[in-house]
Amino acid sequence: MKIGLFTPLRSPVATPEFLRNFGQKAEEIGVHSFWLGEHVVIFDQYESQYPGSSDGVFRFPEGSGLMDMVSSIGFLAACTSTLRLGTGICILPQNNPVYAAKEYATLDFLSNGRLDFGVGVGWSWEEFEACGAPWPNRGKRCDEYLEVINTLWNDELSSFSGDMYDLPECRMHPKPVQEGGIPICIGGHSDAALRRTARYGQGWYGINLSPQESSQMVSRLATFLEAEGRSIDEVEIHVGAVNDQMDASMVEAYAEAGVTQLLIPFLRQGNKHLDANLETIAPFIEVSRSIT
Repeated sequence: MKIGLFTPLRSPVATPEFLRNFGQKAEEIGVHSFWLGEHVVIFDQYESQYPGSSDGVFRFPEGSGLMDMVSSIGFLAACTSTLRLGTGICILPQNNPVYAAKEYATLDFLSNGRLDFGVGVGWSWEEFEACGAPWPNRGKRCDEYLEVINTLWNDELSSFSGDMYDLPECRMHPKPVQEGGIPICIGGHSDAALRRTARYGQGWYGINLSPQESSQMVSRLATFLEAEGRSIDEVEIHVGAVNDQMDASMVEAYAEAGVTQLLIPFLRQGNKHLDANLETIAPFIEVSRSIT
């Protein structure tokens, strides 16, 4: 069992000084990974329903916003040496797949292979519209984009032809330094997300799940993997604990549910209380080390 942090870095508190201190101190106490979030813009009002809250409302502090993941991961990689860095998640269908392949391969190269690439299809049509990306068929587009990224990461001469995207024969360097490419983790709780994991994923990523809910998700995922001739043992299970409902005594229950990395929400950012907030993570790490 590994302990990571779900930490959507937000301005203006995620200063260079904070990121440096946060990364280095988390690494020192044994945090395995950081998982960042992506929303390039936010809106005063949404028609879309946010799946991460009980009432479907997406809330964010006024005058704040999420930091760009590519830039933030690059900064953290330069400040640390063992900490793994994950995208939790990259909203892939609103990105360009060739740019995404290039950016994250470069990050993997510069971090000496410490990247995990978590992707999902998104929940806000408003953000897709702002990015100039089509909202319909985003699931199919996500699948084809993963095919594009896989060939760019793994093939010397890359190409792809699909219904949503065509990539002419081309070459991309640098390649990721991790053998087989950067681990792809599929985010989402729907059957479509689990099927996507079974087809493309080395990992699955879920959020706001209790141990019981995690166990149910693992069982569902195992069924989809079996249909693809794969085993649940081939997939890393990354689960974000329910915010403000978590204590170290629950770590073993998550492990018994099949979770291989538990992600603790780390939302109170800024240097003022960094040490005190990290102290609350230490018991989770201590318990995880006793689980084999």
